[in-house]
Amino acid sequence: MDQKQFCYEYPRPAVSADCVIFGFDEGDLKVLLIERGAEPFRGCWAFPGGFLEMGENADECARRELFEETGIKDVFMEQLYTFSDIGRDPRGRVITVAYYALVKLSEHKLQAGDDANKARWFPVSSVPMLAFDHDRILAAALARLRGKIRYQPLGFELLPEKFTVPELQHLYETVLEKKLDRRNFRRKILATGLLIDRFESVKGVPHRGAGYFSFDRDKYRELSEKGFSFEI
Repeated sequence: MDQKQFCYEYPRPAVSADCVIFGFDEGDLKVLLIERGAEPFRGCWAFPGGFLEMGENADECARRELFEETGIKDVFMEQLYTFSDIGRDPRGRVITVAYYALVKLSEHKLQAGDDANKARWFPVSSVPMLAFDHDRILAAALARLRGKIRYQPLGFELLPEKFTVPELQHLYETVLEKKLDRRNFRRKILATGLLIDRFESVKGVPHRGAGYFSFDRDKYRELSEKGFSFEI
């Protein structure tokens, strides 16, 4: 059957994918931005992203653009939201599918490329003015992160392979922007059974309980299949 029969004359907006990548370093929740090397908003900071090519889907576009503009690859990204406000892009009618991911900064070396002048991690608390409507995208990603971190162990994706309970608590307090009771947090997190004791003390901290742990991914997968509920 001739495919030309199915051609239609409806407007065709452009589609793009943008990537919100969170990391945690030096006690700060950070987000990855690129400095745009082309108009519009040349010289401004924005999320890695770009236009969808005809031979790829949105997921593939997001992964490709992230690698081309930052050098980061092999990151699991979850679809966040579709932003389609009229006038969000001065070049014309553009709809963007936003994604977000959590990564360990130490495992990813940044290398700006494509139409990005620079790639840099910024503390969420001091993000510069963003291009397009990327401030709205950031707000949506933070809201999603703060909601999901309460019932999924997302925090473990941001910490090194081994960590202390106080470091884990500080991460949760930073993301949630609130103080948590130390004893209550420790009791809850240990009761989940998701921490593997490394039996390795923190140097220079002699008191009991100041040791390193790791996240038991196999145990979490096993419990999740049984309907395990993780809540802090």
